[in-house]
Amino acid sequence: MADTRDSLKAGDSSPAPGTGTRYLSAAGFAEGVRLAVAAIPVMALFGTAFGAFAAQKGFGLVEATVMSALMFAGASQFVASEMWTEPLTASVIFTLCLVTAAVNMRFMLMTASMRPWLGGLPAWQTYPAMALLTEPGWLIAMRYRAAGGTDHSIVLSSGIALWLIWIAFTVLGYLLGAVVADPRRYALDLVMPVFFTVMLVPLWSGPRRAIAWIVAGVIALATAELVPGSWYIITGTVAGTLTAGWLDERA
Repeated sequence: MADTRDSLKAGDSSPAPGTGTRYLSAAGFAEGVRLAVAAIPVMALFGTAFGAFAAQKGFGLVEATVMSALMFAGASQFVASEMWTEPLTASVIFTLCLVTAAVNMRFMLMTASMRPWLGGLPAWQTYPAMALLTEPGWLIAMRYRAAGGTDHSIVLSSGIALWLIWIAFTVLGYLLGAVVADPRRYALDLVMPVFFTVMLVPLWSGPRRAIAWIVAGVIALATAELVPGSWYIITGTVAGTLTAGWLDERA
């Protein structure tokens, strides 16, 4: 373990040779679940908010539960539910795909950041863990790795734990939403912005990085005011990405 930490301090993010780390181990699996406990309250609140929102939008309990089980992406689920109309036309489906793809673009960067650690594993071992990766799960994994951990099991087990919590509280939120006339009275409509605001705190790395966040927020708000629909998601994403890339290029 000391060798691993030394290699991390030296900037080497690859697993230390000779550690004998297995992909799945009982100890690593249990550790991942233990680490996920700290994120459970946030996931539970977020899942409850989505369940209540889905009920208000007229989704059935099975539909909302299956969406949470298959998508497991809270922001995209909110956006897709908000944009969902009947009947579903080709243009609506295209817009849904475009907007949800833009919202989920962040997962490409998150999974890419884990490649130095997990890239040496075969696809059948990494893909299940990546399919269950969320922002809290990513933070758990990166902090564990930065502290010198090498057991890949924690990525999958923490993902499974948070996934089950997400599904369970989607059901609970749906049942609450079916009897609560106005979820905004209980501030459930603020859960998503609060969630992502809190997520920014561990990612803070100085004022320079905040410039891209500010640009993305300003452009998104301006677009929301001037352009109907959900285009503010795409314009904010593109503006923030281009700004961050420009800042990195100058650095």
